[in-house]
Amino acid sequence: MTTIEWPERELAVAEIQGLYGPFTFTERLLQKIWLRGEFDAAHALTEDGRALQIMHPGRWNLLGGPDFRQARVRLGGQEMTGDVELHLHAEDWAAHAHASDRAYDRVVLHVVLFSPPAGGQARRADGTQIPTLVLLPLLLHDLEEYAAEDAVETLANRTDWRAAEELSRMPAAEARAVLLSQARERWRQKVRFARRRVERLNWEGACHHAALEILGYRFNRTPMLKIAARAPLAEWAAARVDVGSLFAAEAGSWSLQGVRPANHPNLRLGQYAAWSLAQPQWPDRLVKLGQSLPVATGEDDTCATAAARRRMAMPVLRGRFAREIATEAVGGTRLDNLVCDGFLPLLAARVEPDLFPFWFHWFVGDLPPRLGTILRSLGVFGGRDRPACHGMAQGLLGWMLARENAPPVEREEDNRGSVRQSQPA
Repeated sequence: MTTIEWPERELAVAEIQGLYGPFTFTERLLQKIWLRGEFDAAHALTEDGRALQIMHPGRWNLLGGPDFRQARVRLGGQEMTGDVELHLHAEDWAAHAHASDRAYDRVVLHVVLFSPPAGGQARRADGTQIPTLVLLPLLLHDLEEYAAEDAVETLANRTDWRAAEELSRMPAAEARAVLLSQARERWRQKVRFARRRVERLNWEGACHHAALEILGYRFNRTPMLKIAARAPLAEWAAARVDVGSLFAAEAGSWSLQGVRPANHPNLRLGQYAAWSLAQPQWPDRLVKLGQSLPVATGEDDTCATAAARRRMAMPVLRGRFAREIATEAVGGTRLDNLVCDGFLPLLAARVEPDLFPFWFHWFVGDLPPRLGTILRSLGVFGGRDRPACHGMAQGLLGWMLARENAPPVEREEDNRGSVRQSQPA
C-alpha cells in the first residue's frame, strides 16, 4: 500500500472558538474547499477589488512547492495560468519564506481564509505583488460546519475502525448510554448549524438550500448548494427553472463515479422541481406540521425504539412528511435523510420544541454498512424492540469522532479486560 506523506505546511492548524467550545480548522481542509469549489465563486473579488473567475483550480500538489499547479484564472478580464498557494493567514507567506523561494515565482493567486492585515499582501522574489483572495466571506457554511463534515467524511472512508472491539468491552447498558450521550451532542450540533443557516438565509432560503444539499448526497452537496443560490425557491415554484440547464451549468462540478442511478443529481433535480411546483409553500407547511407534532417526554429518549415509534405515531408522521412536504416526489431512505438532516433540525431552530426523541428514533436513512454491522454486533440494533434507528447510528459516529479527536493515550488492559486510559509520559 502506498503511503502519502503530507508536507509540513499541511499540518498548519487554526484553533477557533466556536459557540460550544474550540474546534480546529486545518490548512488541508482549506485546500479541499478550494479544490472542490465549496464557496461562492461567482462573487469572488481579490483584495484589490478585481473580479476573479476560477476556470480551473489547478492540480493538487502533495509534494513541495505551491499547493496547486497549473491553475487557470481570469482576473479583471485577463486570463492567467500559474500556481496557487493557500494559507489560513496571509502572514504565513512571509513566515514560510516563500518570497525568497524561486519555486513560488509562478504563483498567480494567494488564497487565504482570513483577511490580511494592512500591507500584508504576498510578494514574489522580485518584489511584485500577488493578488489575494479571502475565502471566509465566500464560504457556503460556517467554519465549524465545514470542520465537522470533513471529520465525518474522513472517518467514513476509514476501514480500520475498532469501535466494536472497544465498545463491546462495556456492559450493554453502558454502551447504549454512551451512544445516547453522543447522539445528543450530534443533535445539538445539527440544530446549531440549522439555526445559523436560518439567520443567514431566512426561513424559506434555509429550507430550500437544505433540501437541495441533502438531495445532492455526500458527493454533490456543493453544486446543489450553488444551484440553490442561483435559483431561489420562487423560481422553482413558478416553473421558471430548466433542470437540464441547471445541471449543465455545473458540468465540471458533479461527482458521478459510483453514484447509483437513483441518486444521480439530474434525477434529484427533477424530483425537486416536481416537489416545489406541487407544493410551492412547503417551508410554511413544514412549520405547521412541526407545530402539530405530539409532545415528546424524557422517557422517549431512553425507551426502546419500537415503543417510541408507536407512541409518537412515527410511521404516520413519516407518511405526512412524504405527502404534505415532499409531495411524494422523494421517498425511501432519501426522505429519511431529509427528515433527520433537514426538516427536524430546521424545525427545532424555528419552533423550538423538543424534537430530539423524534430525530433519535427516526428511521435510519442512508446508513454506511459498516456502522450497521457494528451496532448489530453490539446488540444495539436487532429484534422487534430495537430496529435500526437514526440516533444510535449518529451516536456511534459521534463516539468515533470523539475518539479520533482525543489526545493520544495509552490503552492498557487490566485483568478484567476493561480499558483504562492514561496520558503518555
